[in-house]
Amino acid sequence: MAKNMKLTDEDDALLAELGIEIEAKTSVRYTAREERIIAGFEEIQKFVEEQGRLPEHGEDKDIFERLYAVRLDQIRKQNDCINLLKDMDHQSILDPNYKPEADILDDIDDDELLAQLGVDENEENSITKLKHVIPRAEKKAAEEIANRTLCEDFEQFKPLFDAVKKDIETGFRNTVRFRKDAGFTKTTLKKEQFIIIGGQMAYIAEIGETLKAPNGEDDARLRVIYANGTESNILLRSIIRAMYKDETSRFITDPNSGPLFSGENSEDDQESGTIYILRSLSNHPTVKENRDIVLKIGVTGGEVKKRLSNAKNDPTFLMADVEIIATYKLANINRTKLENIIHKFLSSAKLEIEIKDRFGKLVKAREWFLVPVFIIDEMVEKIKDDTIGDYYYDTASANIKKY
Repeated sequence: MAKNMKLTDEDDALLAELGIEIEAKTSVRYTAREERIIAGFEEIQKFVEEQGRLPEHGEDKDIFERLYAVRLDQIRKQNDCINLLKDMDHQSILDPNYKPEADILDDIDDDELLAQLGVDENEENSITKLKHVIPRAEKKAAEEIANRTLCEDFEQFKPLFDAVKKDIETGFRNTVRFRKDAGFTKTTLKKEQFIIIGGQMAYIAEIGETLKAPNGEDDARLRVIYANGTESNILLRSIIRAMYKDETSRFITDPNSGPLFSGENSEDDQESGTIYILRSLSNHPTVKENRDIVLKIGVTGGEVKKRLSNAKNDPTFLMADVEIIATYKLANINRTKLENIIHKFLSSAKLEIEIKDRFGKLVKAREWFLVPVFIIDEMVEKIKDDTIGDYYYDTASANIKKY
């Protein structure tokens, strides 16, 4: 007669390897409201993953970042939302010790906020169809556009704007807030400089002959091209005065200005960081056929294992567990900038895979690469000795080559 035996953790693991389920797993079913709250929280998580920070309030912020900040404030105030999301909060986004920098925006009404949180069952209230929110910076930009004319030869400038936007996204250029404490008369602009004014990127295409302003200061007539295909023939002192009054105005730095690793900490620097290399255990056909070289490369300031705790429920990780192949510890890094440089370096080997999320929706997982581990080792060494900008990855030969 068989005896009743208590299974140990080792027995459970062995049975799992053999494909034998010990007990039926309970399927979690969410209401439509809960699904929308989860989906909205995942958008905040994606923002934090890409930007390396929580979404913030402010007129100079992207409209969706402002909505994410409002949504996060509301989620933190509702216990049912916290209980629903806490198990998937691997980034500690719901940590009550973090204090938002500003109050909820006054220019979003209650109905709109509830719609963003999934409380309103009306599907027409989508965050992609905002009716009530018009940032003040956009209003200022619209007023300024009225004084501009169509740029007839914009096609020759468009590639410049596209390149600068890409450089900002990858961290090769930064935007620097206009410094009022430097003094109005001490500020200057130069030919071929990029700036942001009135919410628009602008390019100083030409600087005319020096003129004398009524106050005796040097002045000049500029040809300024804007990213929306317009231009203006404005005085140097006038555009500087406009930047001085515009709280959102910024300078755009030259490419590669400032080191990736520096002796001084900046606002975005961390005391330490980790580059992690992951291999997916997914049964996706592309992954199974190329498992040794389908790798995810990322950077985190926290514990790698904590970052991966919810991998099998996260489309970013192909809805499957992952294996840590290698980690590289680095000190005093700008995490977001480093991750952008790595992804740009390996862009030719980028692999986009579509995977179904927990709601059956197809999602593209974008941060996976077809690359051998030894290439990553070599790449990290070149990051450490600050020579990565001199090299590129050649996918045809699977080698790192010098420009």
